[in-house]
Amino acid sequence: MAKDEEIVSSLMKENVEFRKMSELHSEYEHRLELLSKRHYLSDNEKLEKSNLKKKKLAAKDKMHEIIQSFKSEGAT
Repeated sequence: MAKDEEIVSSLMKENVEFRKMSELHSEYEHRLELLSKRHYLSDNEKLEKSNLKKKKLAAKDKMHEIIQSFKSEGAT
């Protein structure tokens, strides 16, 4: 069975949906980092931060789902 790093590397090259989810996850993470550095957040920024956390988690969940699917296809 391939190691997770190898699977991720392979999926980044071959799976458009995985690559897109990875890019979105990184974008959300970057924006969250910027918001976290601020000493004060407006109400809109607090809402944005909450929404970004949810979107980031959804992207990570989808990536995990794709990895699990890849592993199960390889096991059959």
